[in-house]
Amino acid sequence: MIKVALFEPEIPPNTGNIARLCGAVGVPLHLIGRLGFRIDDKSLQRAGLDYWDAVSIHTHNTLEEYEKIVPPGRLFCFSSRATKPFTQVRFQPGDGLLFGPESQGLPNWILDKYPTNQILIPMPGSNSIRSLNLATSVGIAVYECLRQLHGWQELLLIGYANTCCSRRKFQDDKIVGRNGLQFYGGWNGVRNNAA
Repeated sequence: MIKVALFEPEIPPNTGNIARLCGAVGVPLHLIGRLGFRIDDKSLQRAGLDYWDAVSIHTHNTLEEYEKIVPPGRLFCFSSRATKPFTQVRFQPGDGLLFGPESQGLPNWILDKYPTNQILIPMPGSNSIRSLNLATSVGIAVYECLRQLHGWQELLLIGYANTCCSRRKFQDDKIVGRNGLQFYGGWNGVRNNAA
């Protein structure tokens, strides 16, 4: 399974939401270095609600401790300064996903250590927004890994068709949405026939 790691996270509710996500999908959460809160912080607990028993949390004093449990060459550093989109990576079981603190992202000394494994989540909508919320970024990355590792491509398309098309019709393994999108193949071999 993939290994989500937060390097020196600062905001308890973000870490609590990430912990809840990790518990929901069965992915361990690794907290590295100096934390900006205590593990028993009320806002951290509140963000994770009553799901803490379902979360496998590991703490590491240093990045080097975490690196020991990630296969060589499989630690990916998420950074808004990277140029390679995360969707260009073919994730594998055991991969490490490393995210930096909310206020500044991963420090240069870490990025310099992994020059070919820096990846970003593209934000094409605005040049004035420098980064996404940490919990949002982790959620996007984790679900992309799960999609690749579990072959969820067709399930995501069906889910998209189900949510975006309020009046859909199912005809011969074809979904036709009110917006004109057509998805063929049912649960096997879905393809989008959008014009």
